[in-house]
Amino acid sequence: MKLIIGNKNYSSWSLRGWLACKQSGLAFEEITVPLFGEDWDARKKGDDDLAPSSGKVPVLWDGEAVVWDSLAIIEYLADKVGRERFWPKQDDARAMARSMVAEMHSSYAALRSECPMNMRSRVTGLELSAAARSDVVRILTLWAEARARFGKGGPFLLGTYSAADIIYAPVVSRFMTYGIGVPGFALAYMEAVWEHEWLQQWLSSAEAEDWVIEQYELPAAKK
Repeated sequence: MKLIIGNKNYSSWSLRGWLACKQSGLAFEEITVPLFGEDWDARKKGDDDLAPSSGKVPVLWDGEAVVWDSLAIIEYLADKVGRERFWPKQDDARAMARSMVAEMHSSYAALRSECPMNMRSRVTGLELSAAARSDVVRILTLWAEARARFGKGGPFLLGTYSAADIIYAPVVSRFMTYGIGVPGFALAYMEAVWEHEWLQQWLSSAEAEDWVIEQYELPAAKK
């Protein structure tokens, strides 16, 4: 398998696809495509690896099979290696995990827009809009319910590491980058995600990148 990803410092969806591949336990090659570089428009049109997704990342190739979109990659890999590796066995826990993942996949536009992922940066004094604050409250509410109902088996949202933690890992990064205040239970969860071996591997690579995407660096002016 090979996984096409964007810059590790900025590409939240690439992080999700990469974590899904790590969770699968399968060997894969990762290929990084610098997003928004000088040749980005030409590359989107001319790169065969990116063609099926119209230039969006991540893209997973497994022989002749190609999957784009992080959630589709999670589902493809779950089918391939066993769904219990990604999703809880209990019906009620699995129902919550699926709903949380789907909501993250389709929602929180204000938070995404105002707090782009930038793992290398730490920003202070950022004033969130009412819409973004509402997104934060909703996410913390979901985290609290998941931890209270299903978190007894470990430090992650539903106890053990699952698709829900993969999908919310970039949110953890955003909360840390922008200094968003969270209650103690959420901080403990964020620390578990942040200190996970895989996220630390990704972070080390992100810090070593020399690419800068200016449109995602604008909030850093408030450092």
